[in-house]
Amino acid sequence: MPSDVYAPSGAYRPFRRAGQLLFVSGHGPRKADGQYLTGCLASAGDVAAGYAAAQLATLNLLAAVKLAIGDLSKVEAVVKVLGLVNSTHDFKLHPKVIDGCSDTLIQAFGERGEHARSAVGMASLPHGMMVEIEAIFLISD
Repeated sequence: MPSDVYAPSGAYRPFRRAGQLLFVSGHGPRKADGQYLTGCLASAGDVAAGYAAAQLATLNLLAAVKLAIGDLSKVEAVVKVLGLVNSTHDFKLHPKVIDGCSDTLIQAFGERGEHARSAVGMASLPHGMMVEIEAIFLISD
């Protein structure tokens, strides 16, 4: 997992807690050198690269969660995930791409990582990144 949380790309917070809910802003597949995994997914042959991008975006998102709450063991449940995929208008495999996020969360938290989810296509994403992931977590006190 990245050791640092990347600064937001605009006028927003990387997370916001409201009671026991932690809302985490969209995170992309930003590598340790600061560069994003970029590209537009167009075919079934692009799913593996998108899946890997979703995994990396999720690790970046979890770094923000850790910053917000101090210890990932305080995550009681992953409530909801929204996965955005930079794709062509006829790409139909968005769920398979965002499985990279879901599988990572379930691996990290077990049953607590199972969540509701939306996976949708976008004509473009900030920085040209392949995916963007946002999530809502239930946190224990």
